[in-house]
Amino acid sequence: MGDLDPPAAVTTTTPPRRIGILGGTFDPVHIGHLRGALEVADALALDELRLTPSARPPHRDTPQVSAQDRLAMVECAVAGVAPLVVDARELQRDKPSYTIDTLELMRAELAADAQVFLLLGWDAFCGLPTWHRWEELLQHCHILVLQRPDADSEPPDALRNLLAARSVSDPLALKGPSGQIAFVWQTPLAVSATQIRQLLASGKSVRFLVPDAVLAYIDAHGLYRASN
Repeated sequence: MGDLDPPAAVTTTTPPRRIGILGGTFDPVHIGHLRGALEVADALALDELRLTPSARPPHRDTPQVSAQDRLAMVECAVAGVAPLVVDARELQRDKPSYTIDTLELMRAELAADAQVFLLLGWDAFCGLPTWHRWEELLQHCHILVLQRPDADSEPPDALRNLLAARSVSDPLALKGPSGQIAFVWQTPLAVSATQIRQLLASGKSVRFLVPDAVLAYIDAHGLYRASN
C-alpha cells in the first residue's frame, strides 16, 4: 500500500461581528427606545447593539438633565439585557456629537469585516442632508431606517438618488461591512421623552413608560420635577 495522503487541514472562519448603534439624547431613555432596539437586535441577529447617549447633539435642544444622569439611566435600563450595551464615548468628547466622528472611532476598533448598522428613525433619516459630513456615513456603516406604519412622508430630494443606488429591500440581505440602506418596520409605541418629561413635571406617574430601574433613578435624584 502506498503512503496515505495527510488529512486535509481544517479551516474555520469566524463570521463577521454585527454591531448596531442607536444614538440619542435619551432624556430619559424609555420603552420605545428599548423595545425598538431589541426588535432590531433580534431580527438581524446582532452581536451587540450599542446605545450611545449624545452630549451636545447638534440637531436637538439641549437635554434637560446632565449627561451623567442620562448615561446612568441608560446603564440602568440595559443592565442584564443582552445584547444591549452602553457606549459612552460621545459624552467624553468636549465638542458636538457628530455621528461621523463616532463611526470613525468605532471602525478603528473593529475588524475590517465587522458589519456596523446605524439605526435611525424616519425623521432623523430625512434630516441626514443637514448632518456633518453626512455623505461619508455609508463608508463606515449600513443604515437601518426604523419606519413606523404612520411614517408616510416623502424623503427630501437629496436622499432620493442615494436611496435608489443604495437601498436593499430585505435588511437581512445587507452585505459587507457598510454601504447600504434598509428599512425595518417597527411596532408603533406611542411613547416620547417629551411626554414623559411633561408627566413628571406635573407630578404624574410614568410607570411602565420607562423601566423600573430608570424610574427609581428619576425618583431618587428628583429629575424632571417642576422645581428642576
